Amino acid sequence: MTPDFKKYTDGLLPAIIQDELTGNVLMLGYMNESAFLQTQECGQVIFYSRSKQRLWRKGETSGNYLNVVKMSLDCDRDCLLIKVNPVGPVCHTGSENCFSELQLNFLPVLENVIAQRRLNGNEQSYTSSLFRRGINKIAQKVGEEAVELVIEAKDNNDDLFKNEAADLLFHYLILLQAKGFSLKDIEAVLKARNTGSVPA
Repeated sequence: MTPDFKKYTDGLLPAIIQDELTGNVLMLGYMNESAFLQTQECGQVIFYSRSKQRLWRKGETSGNYLNVVKMSLDCDRDCLLIKVNPVGPVCHTGSENCFSELQLNFLPVLENVIAQRRLNGNEQSYTSSLFRRGINKIAQKVGEEAVELVIEAKDNNDDLFKNEAADLLFHYLILLQAKGFSLKDIEAVLKARNTGSVPA
């Protein structure tokens, strides 16, 4: 991966920062060649500050570092996409990202919470208790929630319908993890169907 830092006279390329877990765009910064190389070396995002005219490690004062997962280039080699695991809020305002109107993708966050509940085995956690009771109980709960959703679909109470839909989705995510899968695995199947590689 060789960015074209000579393409612009200031030697800077835009670097889009994306949360690896949620897929949300967190911020935009700029890198020169030195910032890029140091980021590769240390595993944390280092930008070139146009206002301070120097390199700066994101989080050097706040402690909210951006740990690099993967770095990619666009087709013209003049824009970087950096997937990260952020430590704390990204924006200096305390927000999770620098785009106030950005809608957070919550499902990957929920998947992560479910995974933690599975690992820590908290006695007071409903989710943990389902994993302890095994695949049969989890599958049974998915069936129960599906029936309840179908019943609510026949009525006209939107709030009850949405709550039952949320219950079904929550238990479905638990079932996926109990079987060793994630939403990404199911998404891949749907994508394959959409491209025609698998009969719909």
